Amino acid sequence: MSNHSENTMKLYYFPGACSLSPHIVAREAGIDLQLVKVDLRAKRTEHGEDFHGINPKGAVPVLELDNGERLTEGPAIVQYLADLKPASGLAPANGTMARYRLQEWLGCINSELHKGYSPLFNPSTPETVRQERKDALCRHYALVEQHLATHPWLVGEHFTAADAYLFTVTNWAGHVDLDLSAFTALAAFQQRVAARPAVLAALEAEGLLAEAGA
Repeated sequence: MSNHSENTMKLYYFPGACSLSPHIVAREAGIDLQLVKVDLRAKRTEHGEDFHGINPKGAVPVLELDNGERLTEGPAIVQYLADLKPASGLAPANGTMARYRLQEWLGCINSELHKGYSPLFNPSTPETVRQERKDALCRHYALVEQHLATHPWLVGEHFTAADAYLFTVTNWAGHVDLDLSAFTALAAFQQRVAARPAVLAALEAEGLLAEAGA
């Protein structure tokens, strides 16, 4: 990944946030990106830019293309990156059932897992709501566990963008005191993903190796 280049795309990220998913996908695909760290509280980039001017939503990830156009929302970004390098297998070919399965998993992770964590990161969330969110997350993780008990990856027999997304959000469990120890297939999945060279490189670049236990 580049610190600065006029000819590479930019990925606006925050360490360990959902932007880790497209970061992993880019490294898996061999796509060079310029990483731009964002202070999500101050809404400013590491270069002092007003982040709301880059993404009015105020959220990462943002992928800035070579032509200056910007793409937001992780599930869209990871598919865009994967489609740039179809031989990587990170996203099945458009129009295939496997591609729809990828989108199915990306949608599930986004709506049921990713969004489920949000109240747990807010210290003002009442304990009753916090417990309800944890219970709901565990119900959804039980379905993921059932799938991973008989499949190495979420889609087919190969690592895809959906696996990068699941790995990213599941890493948040330790930050919000969510006990996932009952899900042994999920734990094995996390270890498989964390051992991948591209994933290790992304974690190292974001200063997350110790956190991931790598």
